[in-house]
Amino acid sequence: MLGLIQSFADHPVYDVMMVFFAMYPLFTSIMWAVTAIISAFRRERSSKLDFYEVPEEALPSISVVIPAHSEGRIIASTLERILELDYPDPQVIVISDGSDDDTVEKAHAFLTDERVTVIDKRVNEGKAMAINDAMVFASGELVLVMDADAYPEPDALRWMVPHFIRNPRLAVVTGNPRVRNTDRLLGKIQAVEFSSIISLLKRAQVVWGRIMTVSGVMALYRKSALQDVGLFVHDCATEDIATSWEFQRKFYDIRYEPHAMARMQVPPGLRSLWNQRLRWARGLAQVLRRNVDIWKSWKNRRLFPVYVEAVLSIAWAYCFVILTSIWILSWVLGAPLLGATPVPTWWGMLIGTAALFQLLVGVLMDRRYDPSVTKYYLWAALYPLIYWIQMSIITVIATPSGILRPKGPGTWRTPRTSE
Repeated sequence: MLGLIQSFADHPVYDVMMVFFAMYPLFTSIMWAVTAIISAFRRERSSKLDFYEVPEEALPSISVVIPAHSEGRIIASTLERILELDYPDPQVIVISDGSDDDTVEKAHAFLTDERVTVIDKRVNEGKAMAINDAMVFASGELVLVMDADAYPEPDALRWMVPHFIRNPRLAVVTGNPRVRNTDRLLGKIQAVEFSSIISLLKRAQVVWGRIMTVSGVMALYRKSALQDVGLFVHDCATEDIATSWEFQRKFYDIRYEPHAMARMQVPPGLRSLWNQRLRWARGLAQVLRRNVDIWKSWKNRRLFPVYVEAVLSIAWAYCFVILTSIWILSWVLGAPLLGATPVPTWWGMLIGTAALFQLLVGVLMDRRYDPSVTKYYLWAALYPLIYWIQMSIITVIATPSGILRPKGPGTWRTPRTSE
């Protein structure tokens, strides 16, 4: 075993892996932070607020679609907040997808409001199929898709709709999801993540030209664009990523609107977090496999940076797991230590500092919209320790199945029921 480890360490591939492992997080942290700052400077200055001024008579009609699977505990409070949206007469459609609790009964209590429609599907076919089935009943020119556990801010639509009026090639505006359940440690860390990784990366990708994915928590779609791409992709683990790529393959635009916020629940425990991120990683691999042919046409060049960055992030996860496993094995066998130590050293501290810088940039950008996120930065140091290890292992596990099976069933289970 020692001879095998040493022979690998003497191979040039080992040197390349070590350099890539060390340099990739430094480079990407700086790149994401700088391009996100550029995006914020272009689009989020107070001088740009006249962009959002739209006369009432020019507002398009909107349908709100809420797919739900066994959400009886929260569907009523979600509907209460949906009906408080500051927008003239939105149609609200709740579609229960094979729920085995009282979701339908709780939703039926709102049928006294003529804006509300409730659809009871008896078979669980997945979130994407539920949304697609609801589209038959959606009368709005724009369709707001909301997770059943998300509470939109009352002014969310006022921030999102002007994008469609200004840009006829716009397919979807993705909102700014904020973490609601921050009472536990993982919730606090994810509050920082959604500002410093997810929101910051969307800002950066706008500068690159294309966005990896909308936030499935809350996004506003142009109905005609959805119909043009055949509605939501239903045979993928992550319908939001897959459908985002369908739009952009047809040269539609996607925009991120940080003012449009929705308060959501995130996995509170490691088990549900693991299951969620396993699905995300598998879905990303499926999308990369399904869109590998983008390289055949120069017309898709604006997707190239997003694709390359995703592939490199997967490669880094494999480097992390392989090199750390070599170090642990060397340590256990009492041999000279090779690979990458999981115990932070000088270089590890440098990588950690770059990560904290990126996290700080994201928090500072989003505190304008959600001041409460600032206090959670105190927990940011745990992000690399908890998330990098877990996400690297998840990526290594999920990627092969996503590549080998780019299509799969879309049934779902509400993660909160697993806690």
